Amino acid sequence: MRVITGTARGRRLVTLEGDDVRPTTDKVKESLFNIIQFDVEGSLFLDLFAGCGQIGIEALSRGARQAVFVDKSKKSIDVIKQNLKTTGFEKNASVVNSDSLAFLSRRAEKYDIALLDPPYSKGLMEKALEKISDVMNEGGVIICEAPYGDEMPENAGTFTLTKKYRYGKTGLFLYRFAGND
Repeated sequence: MRVITGTARGRRLVTLEGDDVRPTTDKVKESLFNIIQFDVEGSLFLDLFAGCGQIGIEALSRGARQAVFVDKSKKSIDVIKQNLKTTGFEKNASVVNSDSLAFLSRRAEKYDIALLDPPYSKGLMEKALEKISDVMNEGGVIICEAPYGDEMPENAGTFTLTKKYRYGKTGLFLYRFAGND
């Protein structure tokens, strides 16, 4: 696994081992950033259920101002910190060892982009989507990675599902601010 482009291009990243880990493939990662390319520069990026942190690190490499990485696994947190050191982004990052849903409930900071990539088939995506709009800027974007066949809600608070993308069995689901009714 590596950083695809930007200031840390080509840097190798460490990932976790085991059956519980599902790193985003380079193809999906590149597609994700093609989708949000005009939103990344200068953004505050939230990498929720961060795993090894590769998506938030890619965002930093492509010009995000700051990235916040949230994961409840201590092993994941250690890997994220190692990857931030490898890429030189420690000063542009906050790493939070917390349950992602609890983090959303107590956070007042507003984000420009949020990536949700929870473990599959545990009901975490739906719960996170119920809370995420409270921590998003109005012009923000929420992108979810999930199995393509999964039903995704049409709305996440004040955000509306605007586009679905398919990459084999993986789906990317894009939510943008819809305003108040």
